[in-house]
Amino acid sequence: MKAIFLGTNGWYGTATGATVCTLIDAPGGPVILDAGDGIHKADRHIAPTSPVVILLSHVHIDHISGLHILNKFDFQGGLSIYGPPGTADAIRTIVAPPYTVPLDGLRYPAVVRDLREGAHRLPFSVECRGLVHSAVCFGYRISSGGRTIAYCADTGYCAAAVELARGADLCIAECSYAPSQRNSAWPHLNPEEAARIALEAGARRLALTHFDARIYSDRLLREEARRAASGVFKETVAAYDDMVIEL
Repeated sequence: MKAIFLGTNGWYGTATGATVCTLIDAPGGPVILDAGDGIHKADRHIAPTSPVVILLSHVHIDHISGLHILNKFDFQGGLSIYGPPGTADAIRTIVAPPYTVPLDGLRYPAVVRDLREGAHRLPFSVECRGLVHSAVCFGYRISSGGRTIAYCADTGYCAAAVELARGADLCIAECSYAPSQRNSAWPHLNPEEAARIALEAGARRLALTHFDARIYSDRLLREEARRAASGVFKETVAAYDDMVIEL
């Protein structure tokens, strides 16, 4: 099982990174976490006949902007898109004329479905929990082949994120804010809060991603975030585009 970071920016893409998208290469099949612009690289890592699953945390544009290029791919095994309640209606509206090719116009079968909070069995085991954000947003806990990855997308610090990351081999957490920065009106994590989640959850490793493009304008600033997080949770890395973490 491994995590391939196809896009690590939040808000908008820059020379430092594409918008957020992480591919999990799992024994149960490939899982794409959010569909920012980085998704255009997904087919470099996915066998043409593999069934593909996309888990969307929410439908803010930086998490779904890559869906307009689904017609680039030839996912012969089919594509299933899942997200919190309201996702299916939103995606059928956006991935449609006049904006782009609709799901039923792709050359491979593609469906979109809402998930509810709780445990589900897809080609792998996944648990969904609601996070704290300005929109309905899910975090995910994926288990496959004896390994577990937690994905804590856009959120403030909350108990749900800790539970998702409980004992995980890898916690992938957003890091929109600079060290010590907080804004309760627009909930996101700073590095120390992301590290607190990993520490309290007893996770083995933490990868920071979804770096706000305006705050983290270069890799050196991401390294400052890593150092701040490492003061709380030692096993922290700052993800960058095309980084691979083997589990």
